[in-house]
Amino acid sequence: MSDNVSEDLVGESPFSKAGAVGHATTFAVVITSYNYRDFVLEAVESALAQTRKASQVIVVDDGSTDGSDALLRGHYGADERVTLINGVNSGQLSAFQRGVNAAQAEVVCFLDSDDRWEPEYLAHLGALYDTRADIDFVFSDLQLFDQQDRVMKFHDHAVDLGYTAISTYVLTQWYGAPTSALSMRARWARQALDLPDSFQRTWRLSADNCLVFGCSVLGAHKYYLPTGCVLYRIHGANGWWSNQSPQLEYINKMTSSALIQYYAARIGMGPECIEFSKLEFMTKPQPPWKETKRYARLVMMRRVSPWRKWERAVNILRRGWRLRG
Repeated sequence: MSDNVSEDLVGESPFSKAGAVGHATTFAVVITSYNYRDFVLEAVESALAQTRKASQVIVVDDGSTDGSDALLRGHYGADERVTLINGVNSGQLSAFQRGVNAAQAEVVCFLDSDDRWEPEYLAHLGALYDTRADIDFVFSDLQLFDQQDRVMKFHDHAVDLGYTAISTYVLTQWYGAPTSALSMRARWARQALDLPDSFQRTWRLSADNCLVFGCSVLGAHKYYLPTGCVLYRIHGANGWWSNQSPQLEYINKMTSSALIQYYAARIGMGPECIEFSKLEFMTKPQPPWKETKRYARLVMMRRVSPWRKWERAVNILRRGWRLRG
């Protein structure tokens, strides 16, 4: 996962721009697993136990050597609710791609095989996706458990983040969460995962970067929705924050930057996009204060006179302060 996670997002009611009620969004759950035999059944059962049922629960075993594949086939081989996919070990990006290619639903939700959801998770997501056809990508908070007990949250309230392409491109800003708290409309998942084979090695791990950065740069409308339903297991050294070093941070920054540049090149996005920072900021109905300051910083990077820079920055700060009130 990227090290750019912000933990201070604020916002509005998740239904302040609700559209027509009545369409029931369909969900596919993609669970990817590698050598997590001790945990994978718990993850699958949590997906099956949702009060709002998923159309598909797809489990991709990425060439496990610990008996996970046989365990899954023994429990779900005859279960019509579960689609089992296996193959040689190719890494998380490849597993994501195989899972999404098998999905036949409007929204894809991702779940790591060592995590689990509370039963109301898809109900919370569905209430938003059903009423907001403009929302493309939703991420949630996480409750850490096992070797840690704390909440990783972006704010106490929901926030409509609007568009995030310029902030991501210029600042390598992360607008997302670890895998198990990510969901997006299927077309966006497919676009973000449409990557050359040469990326498979780089993103054998932490492929949630591809989903988060890809959807931002390619133009998805993002939303943070705290649900209190995602349980993120900490065991061993699986927490990304437990493995930080100057060398690893450097490598993460460089690989993330290269990934962002690849997506930007696909749509013809270049450094001149910074001229439209204020317009991107205006897509956020109730921007968090740190988000406001981030966009003030962006407009200060424009190639215009100092007076024009300060004028735009002050206008952004004023708007953000007013909307906070």
